[in-house]
Amino acid sequence: MAKDNRLVWLLGSSALSNLGDGIGKVAFPLLAVSVTRDPVLIAGLSATAFLPWLLFSLITGVLLDRVDRRKAMLLANAARAVIVGGLAVLVLADATTIWLLYAFALVLGTVETVADSAAQALIPAVVERNGLESANGKLQSVEIVGQTFLGGPLGSLTFAVFAALPFLLNSAGFAIAAVLLVLLHGRYKPKAAIDAAAAPLRVQLTEGLRWLRGNALMVRLVIIAASVALTSELAQALLVLYAVEDLGLTPAAFGLFALVGGVGGLLGAWLAPRLTRRISRRTVLTLATGFCGLGFGLMSIVRDPILASGLFGLFAAAVVVINVILGALRGALVPEHLFGRVLGVWRTVVWGAIPVGALLGGLLADWLGTRAVFGVSGALQILLGGFVWIALDRHAAEVDSLNGEPVSETA
Repeated sequence: MAKDNRLVWLLGSSALSNLGDGIGKVAFPLLAVSVTRDPVLIAGLSATAFLPWLLFSLITGVLLDRVDRRKAMLLANAARAVIVGGLAVLVLADATTIWLLYAFALVLGTVETVADSAAQALIPAVVERNGLESANGKLQSVEIVGQTFLGGPLGSLTFAVFAALPFLLNSAGFAIAAVLLVLLHGRYKPKAAIDAAAAPLRVQLTEGLRWLRGNALMVRLVIIAASVALTSELAQALLVLYAVEDLGLTPAAFGLFALVGGVGGLLGAWLAPRLTRRISRRTVLTLATGFCGLGFGLMSIVRDPILASGLFGLFAAAVVVINVILGALRGALVPEHLFGRVLGVWRTVVWGAIPVGALLGGLLADWLGTRAVFGVSGALQILLGGFVWIALDRHAAEVDSLNGEPVSETA
């Protein structure tokens, strides 16, 4: 099967699973806000959803270097369909509490470490190396369209109909995504896959860590990605409170607010490969980080919901440009048989920074107010743009030499 056709099936499955994610990511905080208005508890729910990336990413990485990555993604989506379906039943029974939401967020986040990491690991197997940036842009596009452009508004509107409906749709999205992966034919277990009986877990993890530690550029990219994640999540974890309390939006209107972010993110995914064909990746990453800060910084002072949503769209476009470029660089630099473990380390550090940022944001909001947290987040990201420029100074040529021979070892 042509690799382009494989990418179509992978993107189709990712689109539907991300639609389910998008519905859930709006419905979860809306359900939480209906239970409590405590900013620490609301931010804590966001932190809990990302905590599994800190706890389990390394183990997930080893798993994905052992098994067929398509099958792992398929089973993870099927499991998520069952879990969210169970939550829908509890919502229908009016049996939810904030602590129950925390438990479901933790379990779903754990399974998500397998599904999302498998999708990333499959990209180098279905495209050539010089198509990685374009493929990552497409993957980001379906994520944005599913999670924000469609999932966000659909989640808020269906929640307004009755609270269990978005969770039922969420479950259906995951189930259909699992079915589509059956059509992705081929073998997706690395040829140099780990023999589970031959090497202890500690040895397998050490191999991935040793490779990462020995690649100075990858170390810098991990630091950049983690810093962007932490500083962004300071404010992003509080977005629902910002929209509902500071801007006075209804739950349905919050979905439209998030929709503007989706449009911005989609624009960022479209722009990223085009910008890097004209400007150095170092320059694009630096400017995009600065624009992230500009968007959140101005959101701290504006009062008009339309202007605030446009600034959120600016932030979303910039952060997606960063993600597309970092994802393409990671796919080009990491050997295929080590990809799962290196991705596990990356996700442990980067996604582990998200709950830290969310909790810090909640504490700051309790002390200073939600608007002030957006200002702090924006200022830190503008400073981070300068760090990005300095950190990549010695690696500018390497960052801009993405094209080359395919690195995939997968049949």
